[in-house]
Amino acid sequence: MEISAAGRLEVRITAADVGKRVSVRRLNDGGADDAKFTDTVGVLTSWDDGVLVITRRDGEGVRVPERSLVAGKVVPAAPARRRGPAASYEELARVSARAWPPVERERLGEWELRAAVQQVPREARPWGAVAGRRAGFTRRANSVLPLGDPGVPLDEALDAVRRWYGARGLPAYVQTATGAEGTQELLCAELERRGWVREVTAELWTGALAPVADGGEAGGVVLSRTADEAWLSRYGRKGVSEVALRVLGGGPSVWFASVPDAKGAAPAAIGRCVVDGRWAGFAAVEVDPAQRRRGLATAVMAALAGRALQEGASAAWLQVETDNAGARALYARAGFAAHHAYHHYREPGHALP
Repeated sequence: MEISAAGRLEVRITAADVGKRVSVRRLNDGGADDAKFTDTVGVLTSWDDGVLVITRRDGEGVRVPERSLVAGKVVPAAPARRRGPAASYEELARVSARAWPPVERERLGEWELRAAVQQVPREARPWGAVAGRRAGFTRRANSVLPLGDPGVPLDEALDAVRRWYGARGLPAYVQTATGAEGTQELLCAELERRGWVREVTAELWTGALAPVADGGEAGGVVLSRTADEAWLSRYGRKGVSEVALRVLGGGPSVWFASVPDAKGAAPAAIGRCVVDGRWAGFAAVEVDPAQRRRGLATAVMAALAGRALQEGASAAWLQVETDNAGARALYARAGFAAHHAYHHYREPGHALP
């Protein structure tokens, strides 16, 4: 915190600092002595009517009454990374988007509207289904990627987004990110002010690729360019359509890994990797629940990483939900660390079935 020459804490931020990363200390009302103060670090996303809103790395907005402030200052846009490959948010957003491509896309200024609409049986009602008939295959392939200016005022852009997805029988989603330099805390705050609902928060993690390749015994892993019936039988999403196969098989250089089951059933473990320049992106790493804790996920990733190294990649990324403790522990052991959080905001007033 800022301390004056006289040794006093000082508030050195104003409403003009909205959009900047700040660190503040506030006085708690009626708290115990050991919890008298609370510190918050994040992006100052508004300062209205005597209340500051600071969006933390995880996307949560913290309301801080102006009268409770005892200290505050602007801090560097993002903390220095202690490990893992250096990368900007925009680079990773574009790489991860290419690794999970939509079937249809359209530009709105610098925003990209993405859709991968599939017909689904009435009894299989995944997210986004309309009357049990149409759905988008994953939010990532059916959401706006807002990397820059839409070219029109925000309300006009959001109206256009809702019309575009509505014409396809889908709810409108906007994918945003927080927690790194160049992420979209201000857009998150604007969406929330307009009643958009944050449904999913996950994180994108990065790490060096070579340690992943060295991390497990990959001898029993089979690699393929296509997701065959056996691979799909282990994949967690059921009723995979032709549209879903196009998303799964899309990307610059796609590899699928399987560990065959000794009894000839569904594979004991699977995984997917997309190689894109220096990056290798891992996804769909799934293990038969009865065969977990045998190193199969590590073996799958090692085999895919080895192939990615052969194609010239040196860095790795993956996405993991915040409540998946097992996966987070596995990836941390492999040398990955969180780069930023990302979120999907759903348009207001659109209730899913």
